[in-house]
Amino acid sequence: MQLEQPSRDTAAVWNGTVPNAIDARVLGVVVVTAGLAASINVPYGGLPMAVAAFALLAGSGVACHLLGERKLRQLTDDLVARWSAAGGEIEAVTRSSNGMRTEWRVHTPDGEIVVGGVALVPITRLSVEWQGISDTMAAGEAAANIDRLAETLYREIFEFGSNS
Repeated sequence: MQLEQPSRDTAAVWNGTVPNAIDARVLGVVVVTAGLAASINVPYGGLPMAVAAFALLAGSGVACHLLGERKLRQLTDDLVARWSAAGGEIEAVTRSSNGMRTEWRVHTPDGEIVVGGVALVPITRLSVEWQGISDTMAAGEAAANIDRLAETLYREIFEFGSNS
């Protein structure tokens, strides 16, 4: 008995969405750091001051992560949409994580493109890795120059990369 194998032509095609990537590890670090920082207030301001400090620090940290994740996801979505519109073959976009980085893997016939970075708003940086070569820039700079960035990366990945 032989199982039917799908052909390469029926491979998954990108559906136009980039999955959310809220990272529990980053949130854990934020909560632990807020707890340690708030515990310093116990001898000086008492337990109510420590609880208030914890709530303020944890809430701020979670908000910074959510805003950073949103920024990185939007940049990833913009890049992949532009690559696809320019003729790049995108099979799928999946979420992954490596260390404290939030990442998406863009699956193409020629390999994976890893787009991501550290998702904390004051230090959010976009990183794009293709075949072991990585380029990193501030997320704000990437957003301001998204058209030029997408065009440059498209040439490097889809035009020059597919010829090698």
